[in-house]
Amino acid sequence: METSDRVFNVLFLCTGNTARSIIAESILRKEGRGRFRAFSAGSQPKGEVNPYALRVLERAEYPTGELRSKSWLEYASPDAPVMDFVFTVCDNAAGETCPVWPGQPMTAHWGIEDPAAVEGTDLDKEAAFVKAQRYLKNRIVAFCNLPLASIDRLALGTKLRDIGRMEGATVMHDKAS
Repeated sequence: METSDRVFNVLFLCTGNTARSIIAESILRKEGRGRFRAFSAGSQPKGEVNPYALRVLERAEYPTGELRSKSWLEYASPDAPVMDFVFTVCDNAAGETCPVWPGQPMTAHWGIEDPAAVEGTDLDKEAAFVKAQRYLKNRIVAFCNLPLASIDRLALGTKLRDIGRMEGATVMHDKAS
């Protein structure tokens, strides 16, 4: 990619931009330690962040102050930051036709189950968010440890896809089937 001094822009995508992509954005802001600028967005944003996502992030001491649910179109405009990486974290967003991202970013699917879809007690719901946060943190830490300054694009693409297959990965179904 380039020198190790470079700060990389990373966009996490989901459909509603209320939980998984928000959690990933917050985790990367902390775990990336200034090497990455994290963003999140949704194809059909709900306009609010899930309160369980905020609670779990705050409890784990991740930043939540600037988090908001927003459209992925914010990052497809000419004046938007150019993304180096775009990761889908839900199967729906991965199956949708994404905008064309300026700069030809590296992409991968890091799907995990939607914690916001869990029904039951408050404890059940919170446990689902804790699990989602753990799976996303594992992927993000693996990503942060990649040797971005010395790895070629093909090998990097393979590593990014491997990260998406870590514990907790959802199974993408081929759109043709």
